[in-house]
Amino acid sequence: MSGITERDLTDFVYREARLLDELRYEDWLALYAEDGHYWMPAEWQQTDPRLQASLMYEDVLLLRIRVERLSGARTFSQKPKSRAQHLLQTPQVDEMNTDENRYRTFTPFHYAETRGDEFTIFAGWARHELRLEDDRLKIVLKRVELVNFDAPFGNIQLLM
Repeated sequence: MSGITERDLTDFVYREARLLDELRYEDWLALYAEDGHYWMPAEWQQTDPRLQASLMYEDVLLLRIRVERLSGARTFSQKPKSRAQHLLQTPQVDEMNTDENRYRTFTPFHYAETRGDEFTIFAGWARHELRLEDDRLKIVLKRVELVNFDAPFGNIQLLM
C-alpha cells in the first residue's frame, strides 16, 4: 500500500467501525501503532489530554486491558455482552502528507450501544491520525468528540 489514496483512508475508517460493531476487538487493536492513543476529550476544543481531564485517554496497553476485560469470561458487567452499531457519514480526508507519513480524517457519527434493556445513543465526530507502518495504515491517535460531552451519562462500555 505504498501509494495511499483517499479511498484507502475512508475504507480504513469504515473497517475500524465494522470491527468494533462485530466485537472483533483483537483485530481492532491491531490497527493501532505501538505508540497510538484513543482520546475522548471532556471539553469542547480541548487541546491537551494530559493536563486537562478527559473522558478517556488510553494508550495501547490500556486499550489491551480494556479488550481483555470485554472478552473475559469473568467480566460480570458484560453479561449480557454490550453490542454497538456505528452509523458514519462519509469520512473526510483532512490531510494526506506522504512526505511526513501523516494522514488525517474527520468523520461525523451516531453510535448506539445496548446491553440488556439499556440503550444509549451518542453523536459526535471521530478524528483519525494515521501513518503507514510496514505497508499498513496504523492509528496514531483516534480522537472521539461527543456532541454532549458535558452531559451526565453512565459508563461507556465499548469503544466508539
